[in-house]
Amino acid sequence: MPYFLLASVLLAMLGGPGDSLASLSAMLTAYAIALPLATVSALLPLVRPLAVAGVRALGGVPVAGLAEGPARSWAERGRTSAWWTLHLGLGALVSGLSLAMPPMAGLLLAAPLLGRERRVELGMGWFADGSRLWTAPLAGLLILAVVVGCAAVAGALLARAVPVLLGPSTADRLAAAEERAADLAVRNRLARELHDAVGHALSAVTLQAVAARRVLDRDPEFVREALAAIEDTTRRTVGELDTVLGLLRDGDAARPDAAPAPTLGADLAGLLARTRATGAAVTAYQDPGPVGSWEALPAIVSREAYRIVQEGLSNALRHGAGGPVELHLAVREKEETRVLEIVMTNVPAAPGGGPAGRGGGGRGLRGAGERAALLGGSVEAGPDVGRWRLRAVLPLGGGGR
Repeated sequence: MPYFLLASVLLAMLGGPGDSLASLSAMLTAYAIALPLATVSALLPLVRPLAVAGVRALGGVPVAGLAEGPARSWAERGRTSAWWTLHLGLGALVSGLSLAMPPMAGLLLAAPLLGRERRVELGMGWFADGSRLWTAPLAGLLILAVVVGCAAVAGALLARAVPVLLGPSTADRLAAAEERAADLAVRNRLARELHDAVGHALSAVTLQAVAARRVLDRDPEFVREALAAIEDTTRRTVGELDTVLGLLRDGDAARPDAAPAPTLGADLAGLLARTRATGAAVTAYQDPGPVGSWEALPAIVSREAYRIVQEGLSNALRHGAGGPVELHLAVREKEETRVLEIVMTNVPAAPGGGPAGRGGGGRGLRGAGERAALLGGSVEAGPDVGRWRLRAVLPLGGGGR
């Protein structure tokens, strides 16, 4: 209607046919002018979300494949413009038929009840003759059927045009795929953080409590150390859990009060001490090599390496047979690139290989592999000559992706 009214004003300014909108020629001319106006206005990017919202509200068509967001390219704008013009053009015709034809059909249906003079007065002179009067109701029914048929045909045509003109383009599908991939990456990252932080803490606290209970009467000093380790572990884990939940609530926005992520340089000694407080014998061999110290590692490598070591120790605590754990950390030169190599070995609980669930690569080992892959490195884990062995290689620069 806005396009039609604007076209009528332009027509009146140009001295078009007819003095009123009631003039059929004026209405048809205004309709012919309004369609190009609608076509041009639909080139605006925001018209597509409006058109998609209208299709969803009307229903009756599959809406799962509709494009999202404003039109980006001129090809998308052109398809949206074609839909807009087709929708409004057919809608105007169906609206006109729906307004004009039912009253006419009603008069024809009532014609047998009217006198001859009244039928002539209402413009139904052809039905004034009594021999033709019986055809008036049939004509009325035919007019109603034509109106309904036109509406149905127009609806079917528009429904078939929706996926072609308002469906997602290749660029839309690519943008949606990238958005889903980004969401999945965030979910995986949060899942890894929760698993590594909370899972390790629960394993360590459980074993520390068990070890303390067993020697409660014989070794009070060990019990005090175990309780102190439990306190330290739970305090650290609460801080890490708060940080992860903050990321879940606020996205990637950094919080000034968030606890810093643990790193190899700052937190490795504490991790080893808390692990030893469970009664496990952990021997660590450290060789920073050319970097000099773990504090000199790139921050992201240090964080991911800490989590990989943490996951390896968690597996050793959960699945180990109480045997010793050996941890080797070394920076090496490999093909003109410096890499951090992490090797951890321990005796598995089940003879002849890893325990149930370990060989299949649980969530923790899979998460460690994802962490390494993000840096361009790799993780290998599995039985090795009667022991369980985990080996990770992390490039220190130039290999991340």
